Amino acid sequence: MSRGSLGRAGRTRLAATIAIIVAAAGTLSACGGGDAPDGTGGDGTGNTSSITVLRSTGATFEPLYIAEEQGYFKEAGLNVTIKPGAADTSQNAPSIVNGEAQFAMTDSPGFLKAAASKLPVQIVSALQVATRKTPPSDGLMVKPDSPIKSFADVGGKTIAVAALGGSVQFVTEYAAKQAGVDPSTIKFVALPLNGLVDAVKNGQVDAAHTFASFFDAAKAQGLTAIGEGTNIIPGLPQSVLFADRTWLAANAAAAKKFTDAVAKAVTYANSHPDDVRAIDVKYTTMAPEYIKNRQIQIYSAEVDKSVVSMIIKEMLGFGLLKAAPDESTIYWDQMPTTTRSE
Repeated sequence: MSRGSLGRAGRTRLAATIAIIVAAAGTLSACGGGDAPDGTGGDGTGNTSSITVLRSTGATFEPLYIAEEQGYFKEAGLNVTIKPGAADTSQNAPSIVNGEAQFAMTDSPGFLKAAASKLPVQIVSALQVATRKTPPSDGLMVKPDSPIKSFADVGGKTIAVAALGGSVQFVTEYAAKQAGVDPSTIKFVALPLNGLVDAVKNGQVDAAHTFASFFDAAKAQGLTAIGEGTNIIPGLPQSVLFADRTWLAANAAAAKKFTDAVAKAVTYANSHPDDVRAIDVKYTTMAPEYIKNRQIQIYSAEVDKSVVSMIIKEMLGFGLLKAAPDESTIYWDQMPTTTRSE
């Protein structure tokens, strides 16, 4: 065989070898090369498609599971994992900042405390806000023979709450102030949620502010509800979703897909109460009989910034905030907003 023909054969074998290597590289890329460098997945634009959400351990998280069950997250190209967060939802903020999760739930006072402490967090959506369009699902509970007949009578009294400094304490202080009482004269004590009713009945405290199934249980056991609960402040965000500011800037497209899916689920939840109840049965500790008959509160993704501004002002006055958060930085620029007329 001539030297020239040997050269052609060598070149043929080399070309075949290169083709095999290229094909193998393509196969390896298809099997594992699609993930973003941080391992969270990507949509080809630098935006993550795998998202973890820390929900509350109580309620108002139902639209998240509806978005999952109705396929809204999947339609948006998102792989969403919903996990229970901290029992005190204000403690979810560090998990967001350190990247353990991309979104988390809390109440408005809990979020404002995190923002006031300079954590780089922003509200992206509400899930539920207070409204007088439905009966109260929370309130101040007293014994029938209590001298407390209205919030005008709570000065100097001891009131139990499940957590100090949260929405419940804020609403109680706000209602007292509206009734002409100096909130600083009220003594607040924290007790387990399932012990609030007994604390009132046995005289350990003068009153307790409770909610959800515990609110209905208190009435069933003969206690009297005082005031409107959180409905005294229409538009008060009872639960919000928030995220890290830096993550939002880097993943705006994925974040918008997520909040759009949640907004779609909010609309669905408001017209399908039985689906909400089914989620409660699966993910809460509420009694099935209570779930079957409970009033489903209205969900809303929209935030009224003027109401939040009022909450900040009042929390500062009550000493529940040590400093005001920078309102120019606490909202994501694509957060759904509204101006309420209630």
